Amino acid sequence: YHAQPSQGTEQEKMDYALNNKRRVVRLVLQWAALYGDLLQEDEAAMAFLEEFYVSVSDDTRMIAALKEQLPELEKIVKQISEEPKAPQKKHKVLLQLFNTSDDRAQKRQPIRGSDEVLFKVYCIDQTYTTIRVPVSSSVKEVISAVADKLGSGEGLIIVKMSSGG
Repeated sequence: YHAQPSQGTEQEKMDYALNNKRRVVRLVLQWAALYGDLLQEDEAAMAFLEEFYVSVSDDTRMIAALKEQLPELEKIVKQISEEPKAPQKKHKVLLQLFNTSDDRAQKRQPIRGSDEVLFKVYCIDQTYTTIRVPVSSSVKEVISAVADKLGSGEGLIIVKMSSGG
């Protein structure tokens, strides 16, 4: 967000800075819109959003063109920071638990960062293994879990497979 070009005229440097700042603000807005529920549970993410909002707010004093994105950023930051206190009005994605109980309230609940997900990990030799990791796991954590399960961490890579192959 604070990147500056090393060469060019003053106008080119200002244009570069403005375009980069706008792109970063758009990215953060999309990220917060997609993962708002998970961000509420992560203190570091909340601190980042609040600090980012302050940085953008400070920059609007010198770069008036950023003012158009500030209200949307402010709305998202307030919405995410206040959401746990207010009743949920929006539709939430539900996680079907593997439970045979008849109590419907226990079967469905919002997905949280601490919830676990099952992955089938396919190997080159046409076998697979299953691992269970938290939804919020990083790629490194997933690879580490696979390495632990397979007993070897050499040459492990993650490849996304689509239904088309």
